[in-house]
Amino acid sequence: MLVYAKGFLKCGAPGVPFFCDKRKSFFTKTKRGFHSLPSGTRDRVYFNNNLRYSSKSIEVAEKTAIDMDPKEDKADNPALSSYDDAMEALSTLISRRNRGDRTPTSGTRDKLEQVIAYLKILDLEDKIKELKVIHVAGTKGKGSTCVFSEAILRNCGFRTGMFTSPHLIDVRERFRIDGLDISEEKFLQYFWECWKLLKEKSVDGLTMPPLFQFLTVLAFKIFVCEKVDVAVIEVGLGGKLDTTNVIQKPIVCGIASLGMDHMDILGNTLADIASHKAGILKPQIPAFTVPQLSEAMEVLQKTANNLEVPLEVVAPLDLKKLDGVALGLSGDHQLVNAGLAVSLSRCWLQRTGNWEKIFPNGSKETEIPVAFCRGLATARLHGRAQVVHDVVSDPQGSSGSTETSCGDLIFYLDGAHSPESMEACGRWFSAAVTGNKTLSTAVNGYRRNGEYSRDFNRVSKQILLFNCMEVRDPQVLLPKLVSTCASSGTHISRALFVPSMSTYNKVISGASAIPSDTRRKDLTWQFRLQRLWEKSIQGTDAALDHTLKPDGITALPPHDFLFGDAPHSSGPAGTQVVTSSAVMPSLPLTINWLRDCVRRNPSLKLEVLVTGSLHLVGDVLRLLKR
Repeated sequence: MLVYAKGFLKCGAPGVPFFCDKRKSFFTKTKRGFHSLPSGTRDRVYFNNNLRYSSKSIEVAEKTAIDMDPKEDKADNPALSSYDDAMEALSTLISRRNRGDRTPTSGTRDKLEQVIAYLKILDLEDKIKELKVIHVAGTKGKGSTCVFSEAILRNCGFRTGMFTSPHLIDVRERFRIDGLDISEEKFLQYFWECWKLLKEKSVDGLTMPPLFQFLTVLAFKIFVCEKVDVAVIEVGLGGKLDTTNVIQKPIVCGIASLGMDHMDILGNTLADIASHKAGILKPQIPAFTVPQLSEAMEVLQKTANNLEVPLEVVAPLDLKKLDGVALGLSGDHQLVNAGLAVSLSRCWLQRTGNWEKIFPNGSKETEIPVAFCRGLATARLHGRAQVVHDVVSDPQGSSGSTETSCGDLIFYLDGAHSPESMEACGRWFSAAVTGNKTLSTAVNGYRRNGEYSRDFNRVSKQILLFNCMEVRDPQVLLPKLVSTCASSGTHISRALFVPSMSTYNKVISGASAIPSDTRRKDLTWQFRLQRLWEKSIQGTDAALDHTLKPDGITALPPHDFLFGDAPHSSGPAGTQVVTSSAVMPSLPLTINWLRDCVRRNPSLKLEVLVTGSLHLVGDVLRLLKR
């Protein structure tokens, strides 16, 4: 478990990711993203100073936010230059500026043939057939299922490779070897090898692959060269025509929970979506799924029957079988994903002939081996039911003092973006803030020393920090979140709507500079989200402050916005309308404004739920990490 103790981080579990100063020499060589502490390390880690926020003007605050991370001199660091060059190269593979510009999958039936051509160029077509793959599709939970499966088999002693998407901070998060993001050095080695060969062939009529195709091919290159024992592969989108579906003979396939998402691509019915997901099933290859709605289950079962696939429906994991061990991923919905992962891992061990070697004395099907329990307990996935305690320093405090007179600022991050996942997010958040001990809120995050003893004197406020892509339906997502939290006894007092920093058409790294043009972003979408929120809370359309122009510079709300009853804003003809939300001009300013709120109010405990978009979650983690 990781805890904050008087401004220091103490680590009692090796290999657990945490925020740190990337300049410390005793970390493993990962210059970007999250860092892992080598086994046996007991050093104390000092944190970078927090962003200073000046309420005098937006310009001052924004300059502070932009200057958070001084850029290293590329001339003095060729590796940094090479990595930045790789990110620029990857960005050229993005052919669409917005997610909504995607073309339906029905028009890309030659995509898999194209991927096979890329594999031939890289001499990987035959080699990937030797990979012992666990292939996982699903609407929600497929990433968590992959993480659980990888952790289980790693704890059984196997060299693991895992490919997931999307990444939150750094593209290397997509490629894990033995539970850790691939090192920058190895990433660059394999990246440029693939890039050079594919670029040479592009002049012969075969174009360079789109971004996800390139990353998938790169994953196969990495796993083959790194000689992994097992490759856990998460489907990108859909299944039938997904780039990862060039895998012809996986060891076992899994289909996580299905729901309504990506309808613009996969279809408008659950049956259509299930048909795409079932596309990863292969003739006579065992497959597992979780309880599904009948419309989806009928499609899965029919596809399985046609392919003579033994399809087994797995029940959620029974916590009693873990003998008191808590899952590494929080939330009661993770029991469903953990149950699927246990079945996939067990089947993989059996079909590869390793089950008897590892468990020579046998193990009943109803039992969960100790190695499985270790894997389930140590699984980590950033941005999903993750809790991060921000370290807010008092600018007026004495120099070098680790004691602060500030309030608490806690971020609850979950990249939920579908109705089903939003409901699960609401249940998890409510359980976490009410102290439900069955859902650990510190396993995947960080806890300050003495937090509980101080909480008795705190005034807690639950705040929503939200954004979602325009292809989503906020008219469904926001009411679902509000109703789920309310039914669990948690009432969100304020909502902040903010534009994301990252863009769909550019790949950035964990060390990339914070965008400097955040003050003049188009906030039309955020104002629409605010209106929908106010309608969900008040039941009627709210007349919001007309002085807040979407194309202008939106002012930050006053600090007392968080206190007392919902504040009033100017309505038509001088009327006053109660509002419980605000549109924020940029994410860096929002983080600083929240920090300033707890600096000004030592008795305040802000519990901020960040959700609606994995892009937003990744951007927040980028800022907090610095």
